[in-house]
Amino acid sequence: MELTNSLRKKIRSLAEAKYRREYGLFVAEGSKCVADTVAAFSCEALLATASWIEANAAVVNAVGRDNVIQAPRTELGRISSLKTPPEVIAVYRIPDAALDARAAASQLVVALDRVQDPGNLGTIIRACDWFGVTTIIASDDSADLWNPKTVQATMGAIARVRVHYGDLAAMISAIAPAAVYGTFLDGENIYDTALGATGVIVMGNEGRGISDAIASMVDRRLLIPSFPPGRPTSESLNVATATAITLSEFRSRQIKSRN
Repeated sequence: MELTNSLRKKIRSLAEAKYRREYGLFVAEGSKCVADTVAAFSCEALLATASWIEANAAVVNAVGRDNVIQAPRTELGRISSLKTPPEVIAVYRIPDAALDARAAASQLVVALDRVQDPGNLGTIIRACDWFGVTTIIASDDSADLWNPKTVQATMGAIARVRVHYGDLAAMISAIAPAAVYGTFLDGENIYDTALGATGVIVMGNEGRGISDAIASMVDRRLLIPSFPPGRPTSESLNVATATAITLSEFRSRQIKSRN
């Protein structure tokens, strides 16, 4: 396999959503990201420096040497979306993954309502991976999972957490969770509220919060309180930070209930 001008152009085009959809491909960059994801996705091409190929024989063999292209780091830098040229770039096929609503009903699921920032989405996926949440449902107007910035921000967690896009209200209804939780500035203190081991946790848009249509489905409104009470603070928490805090409290309750 050779790095032709047409292949170079094709890989660079994957920075744009329309071409990711057209080709059904996305890009992962950097040694850690590729090492963590190569077993989870079908690899169309692996571009790497000679030293990286030599040091990662197991990955190269798993991909298949016919799909590996040796290239200098300067060349990878011309293709990469990163500021610092990586040693390796993987081009993966976007998998088909249908939501299993029945399985999701027995889990803790995160729902994203119009979360716009790719970095926030990637960090949320990473937090979900850490706290054992493997299913995320997202509104169609949320950030794209396969955006290079999202993929990079997941730090490999994209291999273990599945994100399903669609009509968010319809997906929540299909799951029919025991409870639908949401974070609000006028909610109940999360640290004083009963939390279940299953359910859907809704996180809203960075600036506008949870939409009215989805808010009407929430039956447990939660607040992450600032400390100490009454002290002037920032207007709100970053959505990725709020997701991590919320999941930590849910898992903390599960751990305590077992002791």
